[in-house]
Amino acid sequence: MNQVRRILLVSLALAAAAVGSVRAQETAPQDGIESAALDIVPPGPPCALTVRDYLEHSDSGDKIEIEWGLSPDDGSGAGDVTGYVLSRSLAEGEVGDVLEEIASGATHYVDVSVEPGVEYYYSLEAYDGTNSSERVWAGPVAGRVNLFQWSRLSVLVLMLLFFAMVTWFTAAAGKGAKLFVRRIPGLNAIEEAVGRATEMGRPVLYVPGIGEIDNIMTIASLNILSHVAKITARYDTPLIVPTARAVVMSAAEEVVKQAYAEVGNPDAYNPDNIRYLSDAQFAFAGAVNGIMLREKPAANLYMGAFWAESLLLAETGFEAGAIQVAGTAMVSQLPFFVTACDFTLMGEELYAASAYLSREPKLLGGLKGSDWMKVVSIVLMVAGIVAHIVGLEWFVAWFQTQ
Repeated sequence: MNQVRRILLVSLALAAAAVGSVRAQETAPQDGIESAALDIVPPGPPCALTVRDYLEHSDSGDKIEIEWGLSPDDGSGAGDVTGYVLSRSLAEGEVGDVLEEIASGATHYVDVSVEPGVEYYYSLEAYDGTNSSERVWAGPVAGRVNLFQWSRLSVLVLMLLFFAMVTWFTAAAGKGAKLFVRRIPGLNAIEEAVGRATEMGRPVLYVPGIGEIDNIMTIASLNILSHVAKITARYDTPLIVPTARAVVMSAAEEVVKQAYAEVGNPDAYNPDNIRYLSDAQFAFAGAVNGIMLREKPAANLYMGAFWAESLLLAETGFEAGAIQVAGTAMVSQLPFFVTACDFTLMGEELYAASAYLSREPKLLGGLKGSDWMKVVSIVLMVAGIVAHIVGLEWFVAWFQTQ
């Protein structure tokens, strides 16, 4: 009896399993049909594919710019776009190698791997993770060498304007025109320092920096040195000029010697006071500090290119009680001179003082040209603000470079 019951239970279990299998087979195709219906819908193709040579910037012809419109399913639709597949080939209608897989939402790409002068065809298709859209084609297009960067035309115009003004002022100064240059207050400070040294019967120390002779700050410093030498020659005050470059020492000797001759006191010129110390930065600084402590100059003038030795020189001169006037275009050293010196010519004031004293036409032309270019820049800034307010965006866009 128990055996019959066991057989019946096993038979019922097998029958139930068979019924479940049949039902699973009946429902499975329906689910598969619904999922297949979702998978077989491709996204819409991108539109308005355009290709062109990369003209916005100067290049060697190795770039092609590609733009397109988004697929209608990019962000919406039955087949949401997950990206775009860009291909490149050498023949029309030929599917070439995949160049790049681009994320959805993008509408711009620059191909930077083309050969200059070679014609290419591009195709683009949208992709939804399963299916791809129809391909859209564009071409042929070839990269060309662009020697001129048209997007920076405004910079060229302003540069030509600046050079024209410099040339005009230089020519006018060369013909004897009296160009007005405001006297730099630092020049008064220099004369006061030299006068104080004369009253105390002590020498003047002039340091023309540690730059080479081809450094524009060194050239400006030598022009100022000529002015200082004329004052010391007139007052018969000793002038000590330590240098860190042999060529600068030779130039300083000629400048000082000529200045003494122009004043009418050539016998007061002492070539031993124009000294070459060392090319090494801190050896030079140590030697100059030694001069300050031994010969005790009453006025220390630092004009030219300085680096880390600036604070060593200025601090020693301050401790020695000398009147100190500095001038440099080295922005990183200006804080030290401002802190330790009585007066400082900052940045272009050094060049302005040089032009004012020498009256050299080229220096005057550069100074006046840069001043007027600043005026033009301010006017253009104001005009740009007004144009933006009133909606003249074309005027603003002309000055925006890419």
